[in-house]
Amino acid sequence: MKKYLNLIPYFLLVLILGIYLGIRMSNYLSFSGNKIQIEKLNEVLGFTENYYVDSVKSEKLVENAIKGMFSELDPHTVYISRQDQILDEESFRGNFDGIGVEFQILRDTITVVSPITGGPSEALGIISGDRIVKIEGKSCIGWNNQDVLKKLRGKKGDAVELTIFRPSLKSTINYKIVRDKINLYSVEASFMIDNSTAYLSLTKFSETSASEMERALNELYAKGMRKIVLDLRNNPGGYEFQAALVSDFFIDGNKMIVYNKARVKKYDEEYVAEKTYPYEKLPLIILVNRGSASASEIVAGAVQDWDRGLIVGETTFGKGLVQKSVQLEDGSAVRITIAKYFTPSGRQIQRDYTDKKKYYEEVMTRRENDEMNLDHKNEKDSAKVKFKTKNGRTVYGGGGITPDYIVESGFLSNYSVELRKNNVYYLFVRNYLDKSGDQLRKQYQDNIKKFIDEFEFDENQMQSFIKFAESQKVKYEPKGYSVDKESIRTRLKAFVARDMYKNTGWYMALLKSDRQFQKAISLFGEAEKLSGLSK
Repeated sequence: MKKYLNLIPYFLLVLILGIYLGIRMSNYLSFSGNKIQIEKLNEVLGFTENYYVDSVKSEKLVENAIKGMFSELDPHTVYISRQDQILDEESFRGNFDGIGVEFQILRDTITVVSPITGGPSEALGIISGDRIVKIEGKSCIGWNNQDVLKKLRGKKGDAVELTIFRPSLKSTINYKIVRDKINLYSVEASFMIDNSTAYLSLTKFSETSASEMERALNELYAKGMRKIVLDLRNNPGGYEFQAALVSDFFIDGNKMIVYNKARVKKYDEEYVAEKTYPYEKLPLIILVNRGSASASEIVAGAVQDWDRGLIVGETTFGKGLVQKSVQLEDGSAVRITIAKYFTPSGRQIQRDYTDKKKYYEEVMTRRENDEMNLDHKNEKDSAKVKFKTKNGRTVYGGGGITPDYIVESGFLSNYSVELRKNNVYYLFVRNYLDKSGDQLRKQYQDNIKKFIDEFEFDENQMQSFIKFAESQKVKYEPKGYSVDKESIRTRLKAFVARDMYKNTGWYMALLKSDRQFQKAISLFGEAEKLSGLSK
């Protein structure tokens, strides 16, 4: 027995050595297999560069090879070029360095759509409608968007000289603007609809979304907010952890918000409600549509599963995959799906993507009928898997979030589509405000409520709009105009309101005739009842 005991250290040594060699051999074989494929790709690239009949750009070939590889995977695993990656980083980070203006190029001239709130351009008095005609003393007429961005963006603290033509003054003004950190807000609008109802529009989930939401909610609560409409329509998503933080404002206790399942276990995650907020006890309605995706669906799914509030609008996009972004050496990036996410009840939101063309077409061609859908019998014949909410209602997985009240946004005539596509609204309103903007500002000053209640485009102005549209090669269609006349009038008003009151004016004007929003604000009694808040 003693003899065998003396051999134990040797057995352990052999065992450890065997494990080590096994791991190394496994890694070698894996690397060896990958190496063969990499060498194959390099070989093909080399042959193509050396012998193809025309000259080729190897960078473009490699990019296309990556895209081809990803085409075999899910629709959300993608390659991102260096330029797009820079813009993506700014969008998700929530800021960039520049002078702080939104602009459009109209008839070869850089036109200020709006100075960004809190930016250096606003502080110096640059206003909507100003035309930038020179940058650093040189004419910028005829520049494209990329030319403008290169000159207006730059290092914080550096100055740039602009010459601006202001139509109302019929003269130019010279500005020296010091670039600063410019915030890209994800809470585009937050205001009181009446003495107790608040409206918030969240357009993405960036690094700053939760802090923006908290600031907006605090301000609205101080103004008397006791009911909330959170608008997530056309919000394509963003950071998952930000979706969890936003959900936490409305969900109490330590309740599950969302969890991930991955092949690589370190990417398994779960997010639960952690903090206590006064908004957890306020009636909540969330607006969604087919453009609400990913992080938006996390928030809507958690609220629906816990019966915390009502979901109103259209069935959401149906993206339930989690991506990890990896930056490459040349500044480009790949965004690779690493996990699937699930709502508190266990629902997977991701739609089937076997046919990628159909995957995107289905969203655009989907039709839903207006109906109360609290018991979700709308989906009763579906092959989707059933789940239960906190109160025992049936909901379904595998196809986005279907609202508790389905309300179509309404369909646009071809005439309205052409008006939007050709930017006719903004062009017409820009001309109108160049002539009448000063008078309007004096008439309504800072009284946005008076403007919303009183201002309308009259019949003569509507006829002028039709003629202007024809000058922009949008043929008049009597039937389309008749059907959409009031929505056209409302949209024109919204463009004027945005010029005068920024995003708050834009949303206030549009919500007046927004059928999804109007239905939502009639349902707070139902929302209170569902979440157990009614007294």
